[in-house]
Amino acid sequence: MTTTTAIAATSLAAATDLESANPPGDPLGTSAAQTRSAALEEQLARDPGRFRVLTGDRPTGRLHLGHYFGTLHNRVRLQELGTEVFVLIADYQVLTDRDVADHLAEHVENLVLDYLAIGIDPARSTIFTHSAVPALNQLLLPFLSLVSVAELGRNPTVKDEIAHSRQSSVSGLMFTYPAHQAADILFCKADLVPVGQDQLPHLELTRTIARRFNDRYGNGTSVFPEPDALLSAAPLLLGTDGTKMSKSRGNAIALSAGADETARLIRGAKTDAERQISYDPVGRPEVSSLVLLAALCLDRDPRQLADEIGGAGAAGLKSTVIEAVNEYLAPIRARREQLAQDRGHIRRILREGNERAQAVAETTLDEVRSAMNSRY
Repeated sequence: MTTTTAIAATSLAAATDLESANPPGDPLGTSAAQTRSAALEEQLARDPGRFRVLTGDRPTGRLHLGHYFGTLHNRVRLQELGTEVFVLIADYQVLTDRDVADHLAEHVENLVLDYLAIGIDPARSTIFTHSAVPALNQLLLPFLSLVSVAELGRNPTVKDEIAHSRQSSVSGLMFTYPAHQAADILFCKADLVPVGQDQLPHLELTRTIARRFNDRYGNGTSVFPEPDALLSAAPLLLGTDGTKMSKSRGNAIALSAGADETARLIRGAKTDAERQISYDPVGRPEVSSLVLLAALCLDRDPRQLADEIGGAGAAGLKSTVIEAVNEYLAPIRARREQLAQDRGHIRRILREGNERAQAVAETTLDEVRSAMNSRY
């Protein structure tokens, strides 16, 4: 597919204050990210095996269409190219914006089911959990020593998470979130990270931590790579209320949702009062997001699709979206239902993935100890 498999990428400028490092109107550096697209595509086409990918999700609820078109389909694509892929289930990070981790085991297993249903192959990609890889988490301490409190506090993604936090007060863990993500990425020395545009600040801090560790402890060598971001062709889909699609905001369309639930959610999605349908992401964000969702599912150009819907209005648009989404998700739902019959298989996949990830993390931690002269 052309629309749903396009990858954009970046090697961002070294700066921790993204709000000042990037031009006005583009505080996350998305434009800079997209300029690297062609070069990385060529490199991936020539030699996909030279790259290692780290990606993942927090087990806080069901994965949704924003996740799928934002990063999940890129994971499958990279796997199929022959790139080594590590898929993290960040169970420790659930506590960054929640007082308790409710239904954690259920959410973890459901993530694995979603991964397998969309095509992640545990024989070629490593699926693992935070809590089962202690060597990864041990990297957090030296990494925190490389960044200031101010750098952590002004991270725009942390600010957004705090604004939507469910906690009565913000815990210290929230401010370690970017450094913890750096440990997630660097424990396996990943050099490519599929992300949505809102995650670019975290990745930039990871690059900063890698660079500072190499400068301070590398003795002329690079212990860690400075990873690049891979941006989806659709980095941001709006939720049914017109804001960012998010599990925590209750505005998402889950991959595991049934056809009737999907139809109900789409029918209730926010649009506007103008009857003529057009694709104008700036002027008509809610309508345009629905058009884009249908276009991604149909592998169509969104402007042409909007022109075809034309005067059918919001009702016609939503009918098109419902049909496109349900048809696209049908095989994924069928495979997921089949896989859900054997929960033991899910646990075996996690156990094997955890063992592989721990072996990699131990090797990296040993290198870090050597570089820091802390092997006793």
